[in-house]
Amino acid sequence: MKYYSLLFLLFPFLTFSQTFVGDQERYPVFEACENVQFEQEEQCFVTQLKSEIYNRFSLPEIVTKDNFKGELVVLFEVNREGEFQIVYVDAAYQELKDEIKRVFENLPKVKPATYNSRAINMQFRMPVRIPLEKEVSGSGMATPAVEVIQPEKEQQVPVVEEYDQIVSEPFEHPRASSEISIPFSHELYTRFEDEINQVGTNFHTASKPFLFSEVQPYYNFEEEVAKLQKPVSSWLGRKVWNEHLFTFQGEDYWFTVDFGLDMQVGKDFDSDLDVTYNNTGAAIFQGGLGGKFNFYSVVYENQGRFADYYNRFAESLRPGAEGPAIIPGRGIAKSFMGQAYDYPVAEGYLSYSPGKFFNLQFGHGKNFLGDGYRSLLLSDNASPYPFFQLNTTFWKIKYTNTWMSLRDVRREVTGEGSYRTKYMANHYLSYNVTKRLNIGFFESVMWENDNNRGFDLNYLNPIIFYRAIEFSTGAQAGNAIIGLTGKYKWSNQLLTYGQWLIDEFSSGDVFGGEGSWKNKHGFQIGAKYFNAFNLPNLYLQLEYNQVRPYTYSHNTITLNYGHHNQSMAHLWGANFRELIGIARYNYGRYYGSVKAIYGKRGFDFNNSADMANYGGDIYRTEEDRLFDSGVEIGQGNSTNSFYTELEAGYIVNPATNLKFFGSFIYRNLDPQVNTATTFENTTYWLNIGLRTDIFNWYFDY
Repeated sequence: MKYYSLLFLLFPFLTFSQTFVGDQERYPVFEACENVQFEQEEQCFVTQLKSEIYNRFSLPEIVTKDNFKGELVVLFEVNREGEFQIVYVDAAYQELKDEIKRVFENLPKVKPATYNSRAINMQFRMPVRIPLEKEVSGSGMATPAVEVIQPEKEQQVPVVEEYDQIVSEPFEHPRASSEISIPFSHELYTRFEDEINQVGTNFHTASKPFLFSEVQPYYNFEEEVAKLQKPVSSWLGRKVWNEHLFTFQGEDYWFTVDFGLDMQVGKDFDSDLDVTYNNTGAAIFQGGLGGKFNFYSVVYENQGRFADYYNRFAESLRPGAEGPAIIPGRGIAKSFMGQAYDYPVAEGYLSYSPGKFFNLQFGHGKNFLGDGYRSLLLSDNASPYPFFQLNTTFWKIKYTNTWMSLRDVRREVTGEGSYRTKYMANHYLSYNVTKRLNIGFFESVMWENDNNRGFDLNYLNPIIFYRAIEFSTGAQAGNAIIGLTGKYKWSNQLLTYGQWLIDEFSSGDVFGGEGSWKNKHGFQIGAKYFNAFNLPNLYLQLEYNQVRPYTYSHNTITLNYGHHNQSMAHLWGANFRELIGIARYNYGRYYGSVKAIYGKRGFDFNNSADMANYGGDIYRTEEDRLFDSGVEIGQGNSTNSFYTELEAGYIVNPATNLKFFGSFIYRNLDPQVNTATTFENTTYWLNIGLRTDIFNWYFDY
């Protein structure tokens, strides 16, 4: 085994010392050193590196102001790709850490070090003296001794000592630049939406959730979390207020383990029940292997009882085979203590980026398309489902392909105790036309597993037009819809957005003006105002949505646009109009929001006198419709709906987004005719709790 030392003299505050024996290993090589003799490689590397660092390093203002004199220590690596990577920095000022990291991030790529002609990682430990002083030529000034980390070699560690060598390195928050998805919480995304929507950015904001690596160049997660750190030193204090529960970081891998919570108790003041509650414990496991492969998994164990209107809605979704309810957005429930529900949920995925332009994900979870609070194309309000997704990003384009396996759980389609399988494939092309204008094209198709058809390979082609394939496989074999999206940035603070959905494209029916039932479309228009009225972190949003009757439904019983008795698009289904206003504000760890939704909805009467389908329930076939023309939004049991929700809270742990919060919901439903399923009711629902906020949970049904 050979030992190395590298003597590094830098202005004169920076040094390496390493004794070189043998000729099997070679130092990293800068472009300027490619033609030097072997014996000069070390000196050339040293000279070029100190020149690069000196020319790039800028002493932070606070360090100069404090007249600080001391030293920072840097552990860095030149990896097999020839990239400089900071492993660890020890310094008295965070600003010094940030500056040396910035310098190393901008160093040019070099040829990697080699051992026996094989590219290897080579690490060095380097002290940096402050203040910086330019090297005096020939001064011979002494510098501190510096430890150099042994470069990797074959059989460097005896086999019997391998286990003891597995120790955690300092945790450098690798998730912030990883291929892991940022948990899709509207409140969390509001914190960085203004940065990614600046005029001139080439970011694509409609396909969610985003990857950390996509957002990191615009919003530094590590820095933002650091701003919220509490000055605690005990292990328990750090884990409660600042950090992940357990972290481990090796040379080429890392992972974290956390315990998630949703412990809340409340009161529905118009209910006979004493209290409402939710009791959730979750295990969250995430990490990375190398720089391109990441994984994420979360398992929830839940018991809950909610406001009466929400319980009634959950029970109306009950599956045919078993279970008293489906908790909206979560999953199938079983009875718990007579008046509550037990509903386990599991989500997770594998994320792999084989190159600069591609990211692949395979997992069980949800996706969302759009810039609004709602989506008329693909929303996250249904239960999790298996999916495979391919994202391709290049030039001014992002192309998202998603394939899903869904379930119809109604009694009439359940066979031999198993639920009916159907599949959905969609693609979404986002194009930044200018630095202000974005447009997108969406196409989706749903097909059932009939005639042992299984997953139709026709839909694996990522660049086909699904409408054409639908006809080639049988006119009733699939249900295809198309959509358009748009966004325009008026300034760095104001943007408008919209969606247009077409479920049945027949120009005569769409533009005929007779209110044909085939005129199945919907649209959305909205606006976002960031840092409103020049108040930092004040976010305002106004949005209008409408969907005509019979949209998302189909003549074939299973080919509706749904999963687990829930809509895959807007949670109200079809046959509605709504206006939404949202305000959010955060200051440090404190946050607050208010949301108001007014809507007009058309329900079926579902009584002995009238069993017709008025177009709001996407699970009813179109053959039950009452008439072919004169169809209008709100037909049937016309109902006015008003919902408002206020929430305020405190972020307990920014690393996991654990929040202490209080909320109040007011909901009023006022139908034209009271029926067994739709009747006038008003809800006042107060909640207080502790929640790990890593998904959107909608109560505005």
